[in-house]
Amino acid sequence: MNRLINLIRSFIGSAFPTKKQPQPTIDSYGQNTCSLPEEEIQGIMEWLFLSLVSAGYWGNAHLLWYNEAEDPDLEQALKEAIRFKEPTFLYRCGDRTLQPPQGYYWRVIAEHPSTRIYQLEVEE
Repeated sequence: MNRLINLIRSFIGSAFPTKKQPQPTIDSYGQNTCSLPEEEIQGIMEWLFLSLVSAGYWGNAHLLWYNEAEDPDLEQALKEAIRFKEPTFLYRCGDRTLQPPQGYYWRVIAEHPSTRIYQLEVEE
């Protein structure tokens, strides 16, 4: 009887494959303008990825690396992230953050030891 049950489970499993667990995706913008070593950038990306997973988020997120220089590509990426309502983060490479769009603000993520990572939030 157990053999029959295992055979049926095997058949059902091959006929109806289960979906792979999705993973969060982080789109990174302006990374090459931030003068951090590659190992440090990788550590920040890994920390953010694990934070998204532990929060139960499996979609697309955005990370902007801001070094205080005008960058139309960064601003465009920010607008698109807002349009798609996807989590948006900023790593402050310099002394200031990118000016948030009207109705939004950058909230510092205190859990990261650098205190240079921010999440874009809607003002209430």
